Amino acid sequence: MASTKAGGSAKNLTDSNPKYLGVKLADGASARPGMVLVRQRGTKIEAGKNVRVAKDHTLFAIATGRVAYRTRRKTTFDGRVVAKKVADVI
Repeated sequence: MASTKAGGSAKNLTDSNPKYLGVKLADGASARPGMVLVRQRGTKIEAGKNVRVAKDHTLFAIATGRVAYRTRRKTTFDGRVVAKKVADVI
């Protein structure tokens, strides 16, 4: 005899928490040292002037100034030229 009632199987009970990725300070916004500019997975946007990359690829400011996003042409390892976004604090 079963010790508990038949409960069925629960398949949709596990879910991960949202990570809230994306641009946190828009172009032209003022930034202070330590403020997060972009939360990202991988370096979709690269670090430029007065910007550093954290362990999880988050971009943060290291100086006071205005945020500026620009496009830089970059040559890949196989010779292709691609456009990469760059975040600066000027």
